[in-house]
Amino acid sequence: MPQREHWGTRIGLILAMAGNAVGLGNFLRFPTQAAQNGGGVFMIPYMISLLLIAIPLMWVEWGMGRYGGVRGHGTTPAIFGLLWKNRLSRYIGILGLFVPFVVACYYVYIESWTLGYAFFALSGKLPKVSAEMVTSSEAYLEPFKKFLLHYTGMGAADLYHPSLAAYIFFLLTMLLNYAILVRGISGGIERFAKVAMPILFGLAILLMIRVITLETPHGSAVDGLNFLWRPDWSQLGNPKVWLAAAGQVFFTLSLGFGAIITYASYLKRNDDLTLSALTASSLNEFAEIVLGGSIAIPAAAAFFGVAAAQMIAASGAFNLAFVSLPAIFANLPAGWLLGFFWFILLFFAGITSSVAITQPVIAFLEDEFGLSRRKAVTATMLALFLLAHFAILLPKALDEMDFWAGTFFVVVFALCEVTIFFWGFNPSAAWREINRGGLIKLPRIFFFIMRYVTPFFLLIITGWWLFKELPKYLQETSPTIWVTRLLLVGIFLGFGVLVYISGRKEKGHER
Repeated sequence: MPQREHWGTRIGLILAMAGNAVGLGNFLRFPTQAAQNGGGVFMIPYMISLLLIAIPLMWVEWGMGRYGGVRGHGTTPAIFGLLWKNRLSRYIGILGLFVPFVVACYYVYIESWTLGYAFFALSGKLPKVSAEMVTSSEAYLEPFKKFLLHYTGMGAADLYHPSLAAYIFFLLTMLLNYAILVRGISGGIERFAKVAMPILFGLAILLMIRVITLETPHGSAVDGLNFLWRPDWSQLGNPKVWLAAAGQVFFTLSLGFGAIITYASYLKRNDDLTLSALTASSLNEFAEIVLGGSIAIPAAAAFFGVAAAQMIAASGAFNLAFVSLPAIFANLPAGWLLGFFWFILLFFAGITSSVAITQPVIAFLEDEFGLSRRKAVTATMLALFLLAHFAILLPKALDEMDFWAGTFFVVVFALCEVTIFFWGFNPSAAWREINRGGLIKLPRIFFFIMRYVTPFFLLIITGWWLFKELPKYLQETSPTIWVTRLLLVGIFLGFGVLVYISGRKEKGHER
């Protein structure tokens, strides 16, 4: 079996972990969620969830990953088997392969849109509409909506028909992901993170500075910031706001995806865990709260007015990123350059996350089947490429994959993680594992939070999805929905077979 890699430097590890967390959701989903859920009051349940769910679960995932890594395993089927001596544990761990792989199948495609749009912005190919010649924001945005529909081919037909440009940029994005992953942990992912993350933060700060100085006859960016951060105190008692905040802080740190566990498995036994995890989380929160909250919605408010910005916030992340923002930049001085910066920013945010969520399957093939790095990456990326076509071609397939893998099972899997580590495993040993080699020692209160509070909150969120959201999705009856569900069942069973074979191989070696 090949010797496991390690991170080359602590700063490289922190930037890679931050890159895993900093994604499209920081700049698109967060401002939308905040705007739709009470504005500034949203941050109260957000910060409480950060302290009681996200940060504790982050330390749990880092601890589990390092525990498995020093024993030769970097994915949850094997790590769960080490922690909880039950024959079901390895099969619960399948979620740690299923979730990130399915998300990667559509995430890379969306990521490729940002690269394509960056090219079109730089070459001046995006629509050009004079703001003085249209009478409403809807009329002004219409050419940009049509451009997105033409680019993705997402019309009302039985099959989507993406443009040739969309497919070419998808292929290019796949090749870029492959080129980074095939070079390994320190030579590929870490080296790329050291370049990509400073560029990402630099672009975001430049865009933020430009946006917050915007002022038009319709309003100013300050109006947008007021709209986003002015608390609607009547919403504080709304359970929907609390659940939305918990979900946002949960997803922004990429918890429950299996990627953090795999990344942490490349730590050495006594490498710092506590401070490194906190630093990576802090970088992500800075990107989300300070930068993500100061670009999209304030720009929309300045250009279209606060009322229109509210409508844009309600329209969803895709319209915000690929319709509203390019429409705004099109009528600003050097707008082509600002548009390019915006989409390259999103591309770097996307690709640092996509290489992270692809890594668990690669690590599984390396650790459990002894494949070389190149063979493991090639097999994973080939499967990802083929299955991504369901999201590219089938109507509603992308949304269905996102609900099951990117929403529902993420929460379920996180609940499994913390339960196995602090209940199936020895809780005192779990606490010692998290603190071993730490540059800071965690206050004892976090032992209580990880063992009791975090599982309780995750159980509430899981129950919410089961009883409120799941029935809505099960009511869908279109053929493409059921084809996608059969695909997801097939992927899960396929990983189940691989886990079963790897378990038999391990028992054979033990004999």
